[in-house]
Amino acid sequence: MPSSERIDPTDARLLLALAAHPRATTVALAEASGLSRNTVQARLTAMDRRGAVASFERRVDPAALGYPLAAFVTTQVAQRGLGDVARALAAIPEVVQVDGLSGETDLLVHVVATGAEDLYRVAGQILGIPGVERTSTSLVMRRLVPYRIAPLLRRRTAGS
Repeated sequence: MPSSERIDPTDARLLLALAAHPRATTVALAEASGLSRNTVQARLTAMDRRGAVASFERRVDPAALGYPLAAFVTTQVAQRGLGDVARALAAIPEVVQVDGLSGETDLLVHVVATGAEDLYRVAGQILGIPGVERTSTSLVMRRLVPYRIAPLLRRRTAGS
């Protein structure tokens, strides 16, 4: 996102209100953030249009869908095949996120599974993708710090 389109302190205040009350109406967000309803609607629309607000999917816990096991699969890829590998990973429903990395590992693949046998199947599916040279799977034993943005939003409301 270009620096001219960064979240400003007012947007951050609005997003903090939305994070605290995700089902709040525009009117309720206006009251909580001290902005007019029209301003809230315009700012939310603008942030959505430029991709500053992530999808609702992030709030759905895979365990509630029957996928209590999470793992990270580090993946080494033949560089010329990176695009094809990414498309193949996107076709696997249990792959919830893929990040490209610098260093010896090319991809960090976040997967979910119904159990150990299912994880074995998913890991095998990833290893079987043409262009994948090597994988290593690590189980998530416990989430110690959940995904969060509120501390950054609070810092932004201070104008930093």
